[in-house]
Amino acid sequence: MKNIVILISGGGSNMAAIVRSAQRGAWDAALGARVAAVISNRPDAGGLAFARENGIATAVVDHKEFPSREAFEDALRRAVDVHAPALVVLAGFMRILTPAFVEHYAGRLLNIHPSLLPAFPGLHTHQRAIEAGCRVAGATVHQVTAELDHGPILEQAVVPVMPDDTADTLAARVLTQEHRIYPRAIARLLREG
Repeated sequence: MKNIVILISGGGSNMAAIVRSAQRGAWDAALGARVAAVISNRPDAGGLAFARENGIATAVVDHKEFPSREAFEDALRRAVDVHAPALVVLAGFMRILTPAFVEHYAGRLLNIHPSLLPAFPGLHTHQRAIEAGCRVAGATVHQVTAELDHGPILEQAVVPVMPDDTADTLAARVLTQEHRIYPRAIARLLREG
């Protein structure tokens, strides 16, 4: 069985979309894969309740309890590695990872970013797209590398930017596409791997 570990920091809507897709698509039978655990760096992350309700193991590695990023990542790596993951999926995990952590999961670490990378890496992507006069925006699933919001692109989705869009309305439209493409990219990787 190929285990997937999902890392979250908040409500976990992308994590929930992945779990639902796995359940609908019977990934365990079809792909020999399952979401084995959901781990958060925040004890109050709403997505942890959803994971528990769906019978998925959860853990919290609170970054605030560690004296350094490296100490936090050592503890996080141990929590992830307990599940022998085929894939580690960042789904709203709001921590920048060190090159050592990324290297440990090289080729197995995925992220979704709310822009059409390489455009608008980092934060405030929707507002930046509007301010730049973009006619389209979107989301990108990519393999994680040591460089923030870079790495091989696995899947993208495009949405129009409407004349009356705000960052919030554009974000909502992009999020619906994130929920479609992230599970699809994961399933494709599992089939190919």
